Amino acid sequence: MFFLSETEGHSRLYRAPANGGETREVGSLRAGTFGGLSVEGAGAATAIATTWESAVSPAEVGRIDPATGRWTALTRFNAERIARIDWQPLREFWFTSKRGKRIHSFIALPPGFDSTKKYPLFVLIHGGAANMWTDNFGIRWNFHLLGSPGYVMLMTDYTGSTGYGERFSQDIQFDPLAGPANDINEAADEAIKRFSFIDASRQVAGGASYGGHLANWLAVTTTRYRALISHAGEWDLETQWATSDYNYDRERNVGGPPWAGDSLWRTQSPMRLAANLKTPVLVSVGERDYRVPMNNALEFWTALQRQRVPSKLIVWPTENHWILNGENSRFFYREVHSWLARWLNAPPRS
Repeated sequence: MFFLSETEGHSRLYRAPANGGETREVGSLRAGTFGGLSVEGAGAATAIATTWESAVSPAEVGRIDPATGRWTALTRFNAERIARIDWQPLREFWFTSKRGKRIHSFIALPPGFDSTKKYPLFVLIHGGAANMWTDNFGIRWNFHLLGSPGYVMLMTDYTGSTGYGERFSQDIQFDPLAGPANDINEAADEAIKRFSFIDASRQVAGGASYGGHLANWLAVTTTRYRALISHAGEWDLETQWATSDYNYDRERNVGGPPWAGDSLWRTQSPMRLAANLKTPVLVSVGERDYRVPMNNALEFWTALQRQRVPSKLIVWPTENHWILNGENSRFFYREVHSWLARWLNAPPRS
């Protein structure tokens, strides 16, 4: 049996005896990620085809040697265009958090990168939380496009992410926001310590969906970031539970429904800490979002306005949980870059 599996920031190819036995990786993938697996034949006649892509190479179709795991491209649709782009492959690093967990991160470097210069740090937070950052080419949150004004991008797989074993994924239960947010802040500290080209005085952060939840939590628990981006982010655990199309998982992570009395509904709900709001936030939401309905974005923006914190609200009338329209996406990237530039070039807020 051949199958693909998420593993530490990559989707790798594995094989296992059909009647049970040891699972082994086919070859040793160290960059990029496989997709679209197709297997024909058996034994010496086995033929394997997959796509392969990375953060600097959109997907192409290729053949994998089942003995060595070597991938050979069969298509080169994007080769000419990607050769004209000034970008570098993702870098990876690990560190051990204060809770004793091994945490994995990617960084993406901006165009024209010069290691002797200092660059702002953009901490990008993935959704899910049952998800992971992957060395792949994406459009929705493209690492290099987001970092193109001259930012070093940091993508961390915090507690609750997939690809690091079931225990790591399940440890988000009964700690829905605080623990993962601490992992992200510690990863930023580690990146600053490791890479001299990061300007520690100019940090920003943002994410969507669960990444938006964590951006909202950062807004009420730290002032280390000059600005934040929150798309489809949860603000009040209770109203999010009551209006979302998916609420059982939220009960499971907190320990029961809101009326059961578990204190997490209050102690890890950003709304309860709104008095701490100081960081400027760009808030964005699709009006047709049923996973994290628009009420949470409106509640967050209202709290920001009430606390006189610089903030901007963008509502996408025809979008759902994702920004899918091409022109809307183009506008979104412009707004993100404009918001970050505004606050990265301003004096730090106390």
